Parts: sequence; C-alpha cells; structure tokens
Amino acid sequence: MKNIQLLGLLLVVVGSFLPLVHVPIIGNWNYWKLDHNLAIACWIFSAGALFGIVNNSAKMARIFAILLIVLFAFTLFAIKMQSMDYFSFMPIKSFQEKLAGIVKLRWGWIVEFLGAFVILIASKNNNK
Repeated sequence: MKNIQLLGLLLVVVGSFLPLVHVPIIGNWNYWKLDHNLAIACWIFSAGALFGIVNNSAKMARIFAILLIVLFAFTLFAIKMQSMDYFSFMPIKSFQEKLAGIVKLRWGWIVEFLGAFVILIASKNNNK
C-alpha cells in the first residue's frame, strides 16, 4: 500500500503545477499563480503525508490527506468568492454573476483531489 500512497502523493505534488483555473485573456493558473501561501500549505501537507507514509503511520497519512482535501475545497470556495468579488463593481447582480462565471475551473483539480483520495483510501486499507 505504501507504493499506492506514494503515487497519490505524486499526483498531489504534480497537480499543483497543472492548470487549475482559466481566466480569459490572462490564461491558465496553477496553485503557485493562484496564491503562494495556499501552494506552500499544499506542499507542507504533502510533506506531512510523505512523513506518515515513510514511517508507516497510516493515521498521520490519513490526517494529512484529509487536510489536503479540506485545503482544496477551501481553495475552490475562495476562487468562487474572489471571482464574485472581483466583478462587484457591476451594478446589476445578474451581470456580476455572468462575468464571474467566465472564470472556469480546469482539469488539474481532478488530479489534486484524486491524489488526496488515493492517499486517504490507501491509508485506510493499510490499517486493516
């Protein structure tokens, strides 16, 4: 199971460099272009998961996988709120929502969440 957990960890780390958000005219953004603090938190949680995997601590790997999932969910929520706030100058609410809708999520999120869930599921199976 350790190899599967390491594969999940690799998916999380590689996913931080994949396109996560597409902003028209500007282009695709990865975790490092979104926010450096969130990217650093992602890597710190990944390092904690790696420490748990290497030391055969399924509980530690599971905790850090859950923290990664929470971080990714928080980031998705923050992206949505920030795009709504960015277009708050529009006087009509429907225009504001329409313009906020042009900020699209990309396929990198699938890799991020998949990696965190692989670590979580493999650490649960490792415990049994």
